[in-house]
Amino acid sequence: MVKQKPKIIYENTVPGNFVRRINRFTAEVLIDGKPEMVHVKNTGRLQELLVPDAKVTLQKTLNPNRKTAYDLISVYKSELKWVNIDSLAPNALMKQQLISMNYDLVKPEYTYGDSRIDFYMERNGEKFLTEVKGCTLADDLHPGTGLFPDAPTERGVKHLHELAKAAKEGYHCAIAFVIQMNGIYRVLPNEEKQPEFKEALVNAAKAGVQVAFYRCEVETDSIKIAGVS
Repeated sequence: MVKQKPKIIYENTVPGNFVRRINRFTAEVLIDGKPEMVHVKNTGRLQELLVPDAKVTLQKTLNPNRKTAYDLISVYKSELKWVNIDSLAPNALMKQQLISMNYDLVKPEYTYGDSRIDFYMERNGEKFLTEVKGCTLADDLHPGTGLFPDAPTERGVKHLHELAKAAKEGYHCAIAFVIQMNGIYRVLPNEEKQPEFKEALVNAAKAGVQVAFYRCEVETDSIKIAGVS
């Protein structure tokens, strides 16, 4: 039996046009030509994506108590088609992926050292740790390449230090970049934004941490893992 690829399908979606970002969590969009305040499901800068009049997809919330009635989940960029900007999607996809890999145990949000690592797994007595990073920034000068991070992340650097330490202690460790864009096959550290992340990634790889790139197919209302490299 062929296993189904991990996939998220968003229901109750509507199209819109981006107007402006108000703060990290809120933006103004036009829905049927009318202005609406919406929740941005990603606190990254997203400056290359959230530009005036960009086509966007929104998901209507079922919670009547929410201050905003819609979540902004994807943005259209001509070179990439649809880009998923839901920061919860990478972990949700990775959970599906790991469950399909026949581990004896898959546990999210595992405390190791001073960090919360996204996933802890066990198989035949072996211990595994996987940290997940979503990538939404394309390197326009190098087709097929994404960059991470799009803004400095001390948390991301800390996680790499923890993974390197765990690898030396016998854990099987990986950092998994879930690429929330079409046509991007690898992710490089964004040295311009944060040279410390590149240094930490290089050191982690030397310590035995696997670096994996999960390619995705993104449509207006869905995202699916297409392969890994």
